[in-house]
Amino acid sequence: MRSNQIRRIELKEYETRRFPKGEISEELGMMIWQNYASQISIDEPSFKNGDQWCLTPNGWAGHIPLTPEFEISLLPKVDIKNLFGMLEYAYWVNSKSLKFLDGLTDCDSLEDFYETLAKFLALRVLDRGRKGFFRSYQPRKDRIPYVRGRFDVRKSCQKPWVVKPECSYEEHTSDVEDNQILAWTLRRILQSGACTERSLSQVRRAYQSLQGLATPIPFDPQDCISRFYNRLNEDYQPMHALCRFFLEQSGPSHRIGDRTMIPFMVDMARLYELFVAEWLKANIPPDYLVRPHEEVVICRGGRVRFNIDLVVYDRDSQKALFVLDTKYKAPDHPGNSDISQVVTYATTKDCDEAVLIYPKLLNMDIRIGKIRVRSLAFSLDCDLEEAGRIFLEDLFSGEDL
Repeated sequence: MRSNQIRRIELKEYETRRFPKGEISEELGMMIWQNYASQISIDEPSFKNGDQWCLTPNGWAGHIPLTPEFEISLLPKVDIKNLFGMLEYAYWVNSKSLKFLDGLTDCDSLEDFYETLAKFLALRVLDRGRKGFFRSYQPRKDRIPYVRGRFDVRKSCQKPWVVKPECSYEEHTSDVEDNQILAWTLRRILQSGACTERSLSQVRRAYQSLQGLATPIPFDPQDCISRFYNRLNEDYQPMHALCRFFLEQSGPSHRIGDRTMIPFMVDMARLYELFVAEWLKANIPPDYLVRPHEEVVICRGGRVRFNIDLVVYDRDSQKALFVLDTKYKAPDHPGNSDISQVVTYATTKDCDEAVLIYPKLLNMDIRIGKIRVRSLAFSLDCDLEEAGRIFLEDLFSGEDL
């Protein structure tokens, strides 16, 4: 059970908060700087800041259990309901048979949301465990006290004093990737410190149900997608979709004594990019095709290459109509570097329309050579479906300059 004596500080995305020198120890300040410099900008007390600690989250939201007694909550700028909507599109819109729990978007915080999903995953794992975890034949090669499968005669003749023969065989086992991904994810959730007794017992039971059956070896989020499913393991697809979410939001781990602590953090810029891509794929008219993360190699040997956020094609002609780049920030006007980047992308695709997508409208519509460069808004301040409809109308409307 989590202690009631835990001290929590709350930081809002991109907003600097100041703390008196005595409120944060040098040890805690050093821990933040060493482990979370990418997520939180921290300035130690000095005459320049009034002898105060200055902490600024760099576009992240979530929960950091810094020590068993001290944790940091990173609050998003986005309304919590819209944040959940973004997560649903980014991770689960294409997952078969995965429906959000009733009332999930009524959670009061991102931590509650995380815990509810953790319980949801645990219950699905327990249900699969009652039916029997997926098993398949895996190749094995070992010295065993009896002949099984293919017997390596040559090696046995070379070492006749070795009694156990070396055999190559297939073993019907549950220690396969499908189950290992579940075991590794549940282990990471247990180490996060984000779960309370409301869900902890189910997560522990789910993890224990896999112990001895599947090895919790490390997996990357990409290992959870583009997997092969059949009638024997098709119910693993939604579970792996959840695993991808948890693994992508697990920040860098650190150790306090004998305890490993793993935070839960959402990279808001990455989430915005995923959300816009999946929303467009789901809602763009059928005459068009959306391809996210299209890589373009410029010179021999691949020394110069670009990864374009989104390219919209005419489905019949396969001509690139729009090159789009998402930017999760709210400047007063598009920066020169953003403009240069998207123009370069459009040039590589021989495309006349380059679009920068921001969470707010910046009203830019210019020409650079033959390329029209615009900034459009996919707002996160209103209903996401309505914001998407307005974005699509703006993308396809207007005459070329």
